[in-house]
Amino acid sequence: MKKKAIGAIAAGLAALTAFGTLAVYNNGLNEAHASTTDTNITETVTESTEQDQTQVATGAPKYVFLFIGDGMSYPQIESTNYYLSALEDGTSMGDKEEGTILSKEEDYLSFMNFPIVGSAQTYDSTSFCPDSASTATALSTGYKTYSGTINMDETGTVSYETITEKLKSQLGYKIGIISSVNLNHATPAAFYCHQEKRSNYYDIGLELIDSGFDYYAGGGLLKPTGANGDQTDLYTLAQQAGYTVVKTQAEAENVTAATGKTIIIDENLADADAMKYELDREDDEWALCDYVEKGIDCLYEGNDNGFFMMVEGGKIDWACHANDAASTMADTKALSDAVYEAVEFYNEHPAETLILVTGDHETGGLTIGYAGTNYDTFLQNLSNQKISFQAFDDEYVAKYKENGTSFEDVMNDITDLFGLVAQSSTNKAEDGVTSDSSDSHPTGVTSGNLVLTDYELAKLKAAYDKTMTMTEDTELSQEEYILYGSYEPLTVTITHILNNKSGISFTSYSHTGLPVAVFALGQGQAFFTGYYDNTEIYDKMAVLLGVQ
Repeated sequence: MKKKAIGAIAAGLAALTAFGTLAVYNNGLNEAHASTTDTNITETVTESTEQDQTQVATGAPKYVFLFIGDGMSYPQIESTNYYLSALEDGTSMGDKEEGTILSKEEDYLSFMNFPIVGSAQTYDSTSFCPDSASTATALSTGYKTYSGTINMDETGTVSYETITEKLKSQLGYKIGIISSVNLNHATPAAFYCHQEKRSNYYDIGLELIDSGFDYYAGGGLLKPTGANGDQTDLYTLAQQAGYTVVKTQAEAENVTAATGKTIIIDENLADADAMKYELDREDDEWALCDYVEKGIDCLYEGNDNGFFMMVEGGKIDWACHANDAASTMADTKALSDAVYEAVEFYNEHPAETLILVTGDHETGGLTIGYAGTNYDTFLQNLSNQKISFQAFDDEYVAKYKENGTSFEDVMNDITDLFGLVAQSSTNKAEDGVTSDSSDSHPTGVTSGNLVLTDYELAKLKAAYDKTMTMTEDTELSQEEYILYGSYEPLTVTITHILNNKSGISFTSYSHTGLPVAVFALGQGQAFFTGYYDNTEIYDKMAVLLGVQ
């Protein structure tokens, strides 16, 4: 199934580009970019010079960046923006004295001030709540397909050529693929492979090697020796095909354009051989933005034809599946930092560069607002979370199970790592519920308080008991699945409580049908305004770039 409007798109291109004036981003952002997460890195758009404006043409952008926040829709973007604002301001809505005005004068993500913003709907041939394989297929080929299928039709017999394959073969562009999750995971795979099942990791890896693309970087390959561990190692095959495979940060530092085709695997892999959640990353470990910076160096130097770089912030999705708001926001900020590197490149090549930032779908049904906090938010509470849900599972919960750790001792760790505090005789939490009223906008039940109510403490204790007693064979009841999903009951209950006390909630452990934002800056930017289907993102790129 395919929605096509290429003729109409091509007809309107000249008119659209007429008001797609290029803007040069403020060079004073270098200091901002070097700052920490709770510091404003707002990009400000300045008036472009006359010379820049006259360079706007209807020709193809020579350098294209496509950033995909997996699972990132409007709630992930705006909650992160509000969270960073709350940290900068030091207050939340519930902290404001009566009569004062809540203000947010600046945006804190690098792409939020891009001059063009559109919206794209994301349904696929299976569901209004699509998966990453089908939505990435829509972005890379312009076709709808079933959930779980990559760049093939619903029968599994017809393959679709990707935008990256066309750019490589027709225009000689260099291609870069970067992801914070596995390089043969659904989203990055959708730019080089054709598989009926996204779980065919080994076959996807073989197609990665056969693609001949110039630069891969990020998480490790899943099933590198096949599902049964009896196939030739994909990294060995990549080297035999002429790739330089790099697995340490020190080696990555030395990679240049002269290195040739390169696969860089992050040295500090975490869960499922993906990169760490940004919340867990050490300061001296490479972030997503470092791989983008290195990729620009490798793809630009000595390249007269141009390049296309796809960058996925994949762990936004994973954090949302787990309903971990703090990790979601940290990884959304990490994607913003990666976009910043492209903006820096754009500042040097404004008439030749196009930057797009979008999502493939929304994950988790994230909401800004929670029944228990009514009209208030206390987003700065999330800064009390020091590690991701995954790190807590791996480094703490596993030991609790092994050692039979008491709830009281577990509670000490919860306070240290998440800021939640058990009640004491001198520190009693509120148990009453304030009724909702649109007239008075009352303060919510928690008032931003991180002390656990009796209700919250009981939920936490029940989750602890479930975690300590469940085995791989334990079947959850319907009620338990709604409470815990497929995650550790203790861990997901901790994040749920902290989320809710912050005025944040999730409705799902899966994907939802929300539209996604499309931010555009640079050559052909005006082409991406409006409300359209996600397949049209491919259509617009194909027309702009002149591929067939």
